Amino acid sequence: MMKKTLLLLCLAALAGAAWVTLKPKQAAAAPLTVFCAAGVKKPVEEIAAAYQKETGTEVRLQFGGTGTLLSQLKIARQGDLFIAADDGALADARKLGVTKEEFRLVKQTPVIAVEKGNPKQVDGIAALKKPGIKIALANPEAASIGRVTKKLLGARWDALAGKAAVMKPTVTEIAADLSLGAVDAAIVWDSVVPQFKGLEAVDTPELAGHAEHATAAVLESSARPAEALRFARYLTAPEKGGEVFQKHGFKPVPGDSWAAKPDLILYIGSVNRRGIEDVLRQFAGREGISVTTTYNGCGILCAAMKTMADADNPKFPDVYYACDVCFVPPVAEQFPEAVILTEAEIVIATPKGNPHGIHTLADLAKPGLRVGLCNAEQSTLGFLTHSMLKSMNLLESVGKNASSQVPTGDFLVNQMRTGSLDAVVVYRINLQSKPDEFEAIPLPADKSKALQPYSVRKDSPNQQLGHRLLAFLRGHRKSFEDAGFVWKGDSTPIKSAEIVLPEWLRQK
Repeated sequence: MMKKTLLLLCLAALAGAAWVTLKPKQAAAAPLTVFCAAGVKKPVEEIAAAYQKETGTEVRLQFGGTGTLLSQLKIARQGDLFIAADDGALADARKLGVTKEEFRLVKQTPVIAVEKGNPKQVDGIAALKKPGIKIALANPEAASIGRVTKKLLGARWDALAGKAAVMKPTVTEIAADLSLGAVDAAIVWDSVVPQFKGLEAVDTPELAGHAEHATAAVLESSARPAEALRFARYLTAPEKGGEVFQKHGFKPVPGDSWAAKPDLILYIGSVNRRGIEDVLRQFAGREGISVTTTYNGCGILCAAMKTMADADNPKFPDVYYACDVCFVPPVAEQFPEAVILTEAEIVIATPKGNPHGIHTLADLAKPGLRVGLCNAEQSTLGFLTHSMLKSMNLLESVGKNASSQVPTGDFLVNQMRTGSLDAVVVYRINLQSKPDEFEAIPLPADKSKALQPYSVRKDSPNQQLGHRLLAFLRGHRKSFEDAGFVWKGDSTPIKSAEIVLPEWLRQK
């Protein structure tokens, strides 16, 4: 009963708040509800109007102090997007579990705003404390600028707050007071100053070194996440929202190039298919995008990228998810950073019962044995197997028995099932679908672990989308573990150019 009462009270408060509804000519089935920090009101209104004109989707905007909006969201748990004015408030929203995907919009710095010409000669925080200087501050419980200012000033905040002529819940309200001449100075975001006539900014050391971001976050409560994500992409697209923010004096953070339905192009090493395929379908559905995937041996994928010559080719992949780190250095220029997501073990596989008594790689050289290996030039598995055998002086003897050399481990397993092969070197994951039919013989631990790196192309027009996919994959660890992978996805990114491979694994 108490929860219901709180919800009703909150909804009643929202009903009495200052809502702005921008209606398109033909309204969509349901509007998007956006809770937006007051400091970015002008550009967001303009961007929303343009978005509605292009897409026919109604956007309903509520403006207020970031803290006030977050308090409302905490109780109501309704809406589609939350635009916070500072990083701290966004972190609080994250802790409360009310937000999901995040899109940085603009970078902002606190400044002292004064009347143009600075007639009171305000040159810093100390000057604000002088007699005869009337100042306006934003309430730190309601507005991001107040919260950030209080944090930066520390013990000096209380004295300044005690002297304030006015303290209001939004940054735009105190800027308006200054513009009307009701006060002599106000601490605001640098981006707010150009929005009011007759004002100029004074930088001060106590504030100038600090920057915050206004960020749009999709709400957990959104009933239309694909539409919410599309509007968020529009807000950050350089040729759409970015252009409007810049026009209004903001410093936009560049997002992806605009497309109503982007197509994310992925090159994926074959071994990763079992773990990622279903997760990709979920991601595409949530984002409202299309995903074009090419699964193949990494040697073939790298060769295809080299054939394209450069990343200007529209078919060049946005994301490369390789079977092992050894196939990242060849394309390090396009994919300068990688995150290790998973690990896969390489084993010798035989029919159940191991009829030929195979226990080591050396046993694969037994006379008359029909051995299946992956092609060293086409696939990661083949390259790793070839390098392993060579380092153990077994390449020639085992190679004589290699009656099949194909691009992927799945092909080898299928050939063994039909009885045309006696033993194969594959990933343990390749045996997952029919575990009762095969024996898996472990190989030397220092040479049998393949690490699967995820990389986003540095100049991809869908770079942010690629990074959101990484976050989505990290949230679906179980899918990879169920497929037989060892999870490594919590690791920090590594520079592709700094990947150091053991001597036996280096490509000549």
